[in-house]
Amino acid sequence: MRLERTLIGMVHLPPLPGSPRWSGSMDAAVASALADAQALAEAGFDALLLENHGDAPFTAGRVEAATVAAMSVIAAAIRRALPAVPMGINVLKNDARSALAVACAVGARFVRVNVHFGAVVADQGIVQTDAHATLRDRRLLDADVRLFADVQGKHAAPLAPVDIEQEARDLVHRGLADALVVTGRATGEAAALADLKRVRSAVGATPVLVGSGVTAESVAELLAIAEGVIVGTAVKRDGDVRKPVDGHRARALVSAARGRR
Repeated sequence: MRLERTLIGMVHLPPLPGSPRWSGSMDAAVASALADAQALAEAGFDALLLENHGDAPFTAGRVEAATVAAMSVIAAAIRRALPAVPMGINVLKNDARSALAVACAVGARFVRVNVHFGAVVADQGIVQTDAHATLRDRRLLDADVRLFADVQGKHAAPLAPVDIEQEARDLVHRGLADALVVTGRATGEAAALADLKRVRSAVGATPVLVGSGVTAESVAELLAIAEGVIVGTAVKRDGDVRKPVDGHRARALVSAARGRR
């Protein structure tokens, strides 16, 4: 999967088995995710990123087996429906090893890791890297799966102060990340252009993506700096992350990114 002006659409999964708001129906969960995935693909997004967004509150460590099983079932259904659309997996808050397992099972192309370097303070408490195990799992699984790592990601703060440039370089050279993700402070909040430019200048040819707050109004400017964007909130009905994907909003963002009117 080549990253060049790449548009990745978020498929925010509903609550999964075992989570506090689980509805009790896997059929409904699959249908909801599949509808969002199809709307994004039809709008022209280049790839999809599945995330267990409905499972809040998230654990700081490994998720339950039921979560891995449910995500695999949903991801496989989307792969069958949209075999030509590359897919990624993010298991919140920071279970990269489970994300890799799901990716291998369904043929996903990348995983997103929220804390691949150091340690942060988040609403889960202290969340810290498991890069050592993640990269060894990838090697043992012989997985052709790229690793997208957040740089000082949203909903968290570094446990010890570190310059964003240094963290970006460490993610690439010590954490072996394949691409970096720059975000705002929270879901739907825009990333600071200054942070994006600092990361871009720090890591040379390593791809950089913007991972929050991307809109139809900002996407062209962001793609002049970054290799791609990950979009969720802006393409939801009424711009509400809790609602389904709105095809009209999704097409408008794609048109803005491609320079069409």
